[in-house]
Amino acid sequence: MGLFVYDECRPVEIEDRALTHLQLVIIDKLRRNERFALTLTDGDRTIMMWLNPYTALQFIYHGNRRPAVNREWIEELAINAGVTGVLMLVPEPLPESQPPAR
Repeated sequence: MGLFVYDECRPVEIEDRALTHLQLVIIDKLRRNERFALTLTDGDRTIMMWLNPYTALQFIYHGNRRPAVNREWIEELAINAGVTGVLMLVPEPLPESQPPAR
């Protein structure tokens, strides 16, 4: 489990793979000077934060290897954030070549 740290003092535990994908979307949006809300669930609590290019953020990974990137997941996260104005962690989509589990 990695940590997403907002405003230097509010850590939220997130699995490293999900954190990698969130980081890519967040950094891309902030590079474009966008402001947006981020909603994360950490155990029993749901946290909504307002992010802008001046927000202090840290992405702290438990492992020392960066997980492989699923472009479909990144696109889904970014599209949902663009439509609703809120970036939320949604489940990773299955690769198109892999049938859903029964």
